Amino acid sequence: MITSVNNKIIKDLMKLKQKKYRQDYYLVESKHLVDEAIKKGVADLIISTKPVETDMDSIEVSKEVMEKLAFTKTPQSIMARCKKIENDEMIEGSRYLILDSLQDPGNVGTLIRTALAFGIDQVILSHQSVDIYNDKVLRSMQGAHFHLSCIYRDLKEIIPLLQEKGVTVVGSALENGKDIHLLEKKEKMAFVLGNEGNGMSQEIIDICDVIGYIPIDTIESLNVAIAGSIMMYHFK
Repeated sequence: MITSVNNKIIKDLMKLKQKKYRQDYYLVESKHLVDEAIKKGVADLIISTKPVETDMDSIEVSKEVMEKLAFTKTPQSIMARCKKIENDEMIEGSRYLILDSLQDPGNVGTLIRTALAFGIDQVILSHQSVDIYNDKVLRSMQGAHFHLSCIYRDLKEIIPLLQEKGVTVVGSALENGKDIHLLEKKEKMAFVLGNEGNGMSQEIIDICDVIGYIPIDTIESLNVAIAGSIMMYHFK
């Protein structure tokens, strides 16, 4: 059992809590995410406070060490180190979700999880969006990224590529938009959601095929994760 946070293995694992060290690996916490990572074949090291039966490499650590490694105040007894799946290729599909500079980990995680539920083929994030291997995003996604392609690309480049493939790109904004109930459902569609505070950038709005909005009462706007979920479901 490893009981010291100064152990080299632990120090290397601790680094993965920082984005700059997550070029190749990242950590997941909780039995559910560890099981999902194992099924996907990306887990390469199990970290646990209890003995585990596994053919994989594993280490047993003290509760104190786990508390340092974990992201939550009351950590579960198991974590895993996972290999990042590096693939930034656009896939052939009929439904895409595009995130323009979204920063809130909970929103991004919820949107990716919902995208999986509503048949989105790929999620495309701008380089200015939050890292999907952020621990809060990982908890919100609940393993959805193991089953859904998520890539980072320059949106000014990827949107025209989608349009060349016959994908109708629908932006989301309250100004100069059409009620989504009036928009025709197309065979291939992409939905663009903008930053929580500033919305979509003007340069991205300008290259969308159409801008849609969700008609609402009483309040001015919806949370972006809610709005995105409604759009994905409506055009499912």
